[in-house]
Amino acid sequence: MSGAQIEGQCLCGEVTARAIMSKPMMRACHCDMCRQHTSSMFMSLGIDKGSLSFDGPVKTYRSSDWAERGFCGTCGSTLFYGTVEDGNRHPSVGLFKDTADADLKLEFFADAAPGYALVGTHRKMTAKETIALFAPEEGDN
Repeated sequence: MSGAQIEGQCLCGEVTARAIMSKPMMRACHCDMCRQHTSSMFMSLGIDKGSLSFDGPVKTYRSSDWAERGFCGTCGSTLFYGTVEDGNRHPSVGLFKDTADADLKLEFFADAAPGYALVGTHRKMTAKETIALFAPEEGDN
């Protein structure tokens, strides 16, 4: 199956993003860091692995031993969440205009959502399940 190329940009337009999306899907994360970084949950877009590229002043911040966050060096727009060990970057849904057909498929830290719930039949992972998936050594502490 060949995916569609999608293109987007940050708020000021200084950073442009391109990716291939074969199976349109979104994910939501309610962890403390995502909420602090975005003022709400972080919504990422499922794209084909290795297809994401950026042009412009992309800056990164290492937010934990196992993750980093990307943002525009000019306007501060959230660009992605990335896992350091494997180099995977999960782009912000807000960068791309043509993603309305992407269904919400997964919520991380669903048990940490502050007083709201996203409707649907998608998978909802607890904090413990999420940590076991992305940082199993931290789950031992």
